[in-house]
Amino acid sequence: MADTVRVTRDTRGVATLWLARPDKHNALSEQMIDDLTRAAQALGADDTVRVVVLAAEGQSFCAGGDLGWMRAQMAADAPTRAAGARRLALMLRALDHLPKPLVGRVQGNAFGGGLGLMSVCDVAVAADTARFGLTETRLGLIPATIGPYVVARMGAARARRVFFSSRVFDAPEAVTLGLVARAVAPDMLDAAVEAEVAPYLSCAPGALAEAKALVRQLTAPIDDAVVEATIAALVARWESAEAAEGIAAFFDRREASWTGPRPERPVRS
Repeated sequence: MADTVRVTRDTRGVATLWLARPDKHNALSEQMIDDLTRAAQALGADDTVRVVVLAAEGQSFCAGGDLGWMRAQMAADAPTRAAGARRLALMLRALDHLPKPLVGRVQGNAFGGGLGLMSVCDVAVAADTARFGLTETRLGLIPATIGPYVVARMGAARARRVFFSSRVFDAPEAVTLGLVARAVAPDMLDAAVEAEVAPYLSCAPGALAEAKALVRQLTAPIDDAVVEATIAALVARWESAEAAEGIAAFFDRREASWTGPRPERPVRS
């Protein structure tokens, strides 16, 4: 298995797919995206695997896009940007279509693409110390390729609360948004994940796979047309003046030009 991800298994057929870039806060590089796609395909085809847990090493679950990837996107032309967005979209689809239950073990913070990974899990449990955010608009970008999965998970009304404000929110709010099923103390996280995993082991694997596929059929499809629309939207946004300013400001460690004054603190008498 590649250095960016690893897979462990137990004797029950529970496989854990680990994001393994803890020094980079498990940010999604091009290599990691490809490795996750391959891992999802391999686990899906393995009849000895009953359940998959998506977990992460280190303090963060996933910080979103890798900084090197962002720099490359800044310099790329439109077809190259579209190809990068398509790789991410196909990775999310591979995990979303995994014919095994996918349980998210979210031990730390998740931003941007990290929320996309959480949203393709069938159920996710988070440490109550974790924080979350769709922070793309702060950079002049939009949460495009992850958007269909995030909105499908939260529902449009709840997604509107956090989808475009770039507001960072805590684990209890993530529960109310439907992003995670439960938020528990960090030392209770593994027990909470096990409580989600165990019932699946009493179910017929074929029935599980077909029931999961049926859920996708009964909801708004995230089909090729939707994926291509999100790719086109993201490419257009990358080519905007706002994206150029937002990304430049991020790397320059300064406020973007549209950032307003911070609220004044109340004066105490």
